[in-house]
Amino acid sequence: MNYSTEFKAIPFESLTQEVGERKAQGWRYVQTLAVNCDPGIDLIYSFMNMETGLLENLKVEKLEKGTHAPSISDLYLEAFVWENEIHDLFGINFDGIAIDFHGAFYALSTPEPMTVISPAQKEAKEKAAKIAAAKAAKEAKAKGESAPAAADDMEAKLAGMDPEKAAKVRAAMEAKAKKEKAAAEAAEAAALEEKLAGMDPEKAAKVRAAMEAKAKKAAAKKEEN
Repeated sequence: MNYSTEFKAIPFESLTQEVGERKAQGWRYVQTLAVNCDPGIDLIYSFMNMETGLLENLKVEKLEKGTHAPSISDLYLEAFVWENEIHDLFGINFDGIAIDFHGAFYALSTPEPMTVISPAQKEAKEKAAKIAAAKAAKEAKAKGESAPAAADDMEAKLAGMDPEKAAKVRAAMEAKAKKEKAAAEAAEAAALEEKLAGMDPEKAAKVRAAMEAKAKKAAAKKEEN
């Protein structure tokens, strides 16, 4: 017999149906694994077709810690071991486990230890988020032609409000715009610094000098106006 492996991503909502079909067809349950991804947690359910030699892995992707998932221990009793383990280590809740240890399957000093990230991992994750934010800001800026219409609609709404309330809304909007602009600028700066860090030091120094000269020129022009 030739053995083979396949991975199949399935919607979270169809998990019980997919597992039920394999039970009805005589597939052997192998295991359930949890894997950290970014973002969320993936669950991988493995089944073996003893006639064809196919190991099929059903993958439910990007679940948040604390998600409630249906237990499959009513179909495959042995799954209770994996479900209790994943609950204790990753924080996924399985509803209706045939043998439920209620969080006491392992004696742990740290809850959901497999979801704890190191300072280095946290820094890398935040850096990636800043780069993504900078990219999103750039794309939003490129689509700025639709902004005037949105502004006109908001002004029309404000015109119909009580003047004092309208003033508070305008102040809140301005504060929000400044905060978003600062966050976008910080993200762009972080993305640029990452690029410069990967350059030849001499070339990076020239780029920084050019940027500083450009910034000074823009500041001087602003003062003149």
